[in-house]
Amino acid sequence: MNEPVLVLNANYEPLNVCNMQRAIGLLMSGKARLLEDGRGWVHSARNHYPKPSVIKLEHMVKRPRPRVKLTKREIFRRDGYTCQYCGRQTHHLTIDHVMPRHRGGGHRWDNLVAACPACNRRKGGRTAVEAEMPLRRRPGEPQATAAYLFERHLTENSIWKKYLDGW
Repeated sequence: MNEPVLVLNANYEPLNVCNMQRAIGLLMSGKARLLEDGRGWVHSARNHYPKPSVIKLEHMVKRPRPRVKLTKREIFRRDGYTCQYCGRQTHHLTIDHVMPRHRGGGHRWDNLVAACPACNRRKGGRTAVEAEMPLRRRPGEPQATAAYLFERHLTENSIWKKYLDGW
């Protein structure tokens, strides 16, 4: 019952991912309609229902545009698990402030990059220019596209791709 289910707005815009129990509750209450199933059946004492994979809400839900949260994991994901100074690709990374915090650099998307521990130590409390360590790519906030937000679920739910393309 903890399998992910893609929830679409009334205009087919991807809203979020919920678990199967929540999706079945929305279907049973008439708040959503089943679009894709194919995972088998959920059995109750008297009936059996198809396990949903994609559901669409019956009424439009207004919400602000999504933004990617500023977390360590998202910075690594944005940078492709690659050190932004030497280009080494590894899962053993640290976070580096391009402009050090003690010199006024903030904790923002445009000041944080993924760095391997060796490069982070070598740069120290200096700027990238002072340390003569140019960045491979200019840091910035990633766009919160549907494909970016929900891509971690696509490996086991390839049927979602047609609903995520174009958003």
